[in-house]
Amino acid sequence: MRSLLNNVGEVYRNIIFLENLFEFLELKANILEPENPQSLPDLQQVDIKFEEVSFSYPESKRKALDDFSLTVKAGQITALVGTNGAGKSTLIKLLCRLYDPQTGRVTLAGENLKKFSPQALCRQISVLFQEPVHYHASAHDNIAYGDLHSNPSQERISEAAREAGADGPIQRLPEAYDSLLGRWFGGHELSTGEWQRIALARAFLRQSPIIILDEPTSAMDSWAENDWLSRFKQLASGRTAIIITHRFTTAMQADRIHVMDRGRIIEAGTHDELMQMQGEYARSWQQQIKQSPI
Repeated sequence: MRSLLNNVGEVYRNIIFLENLFEFLELKANILEPENPQSLPDLQQVDIKFEEVSFSYPESKRKALDDFSLTVKAGQITALVGTNGAGKSTLIKLLCRLYDPQTGRVTLAGENLKKFSPQALCRQISVLFQEPVHYHASAHDNIAYGDLHSNPSQERISEAAREAGADGPIQRLPEAYDSLLGRWFGGHELSTGEWQRIALARAFLRQSPIIILDEPTSAMDSWAENDWLSRFKQLASGRTAIIITHRFTTAMQADRIHVMDRGRIIEAGTHDELMQMQGEYARSWQQQIKQSPI
């Protein structure tokens, strides 16, 4: 009787989730393919511009971005720093066209992103999040998912893993690149830092002209962070890269740093220039240094 009642309760919970599933399947896409999409320019040679962009999330009255303007220079590493809720991650969502701004526009080579195919645009962008996706598949497939369209060879995958520093952890697994990762199907679990290296290997394999990182080193110690950043700078060489971070030791590696607050840029410059301003960046830097363990 107890088992029967438990099963009835489980069926009821599943029915509730099924209702959410059907609501999701009924949603209509807001980001549509243009009738005559333009060809993308060489994204390694053009700046990314946010021009007087304002944006609020659905069912929210608060503006995540408010009359926001920013130019991300081609071929440079740009860092975005600021408090939680400043609008940093919202920029990435607009650039990847997960959303469109209510006012203003995001442009490439002077052309609105809406004129390009969303799918073609996404194939030119690599995004590494703070917590990368853990594919419960082989180490080989975890890296290959970064560029499935090219059907990468084992040699390319191994090379990407070596460049990202993921080859060592993979080689220590019983079946190396054929080893199953993740616990779902009885595979091998990796540390947070090792998963991040797997994600970086996917980015090395993809070789896209625009690279975006959202808090990529938050779970790393200072030694792992320095090694990871040196590998990333090799990956980003000659490409356009955007780093969102709370760690100023990460931000100072960028060619240009933008400090955000309440959906706007309040300071911009190199690390040395911002320190000389004695503004919000300098105050936050001093506070972060004092809190760092000796």
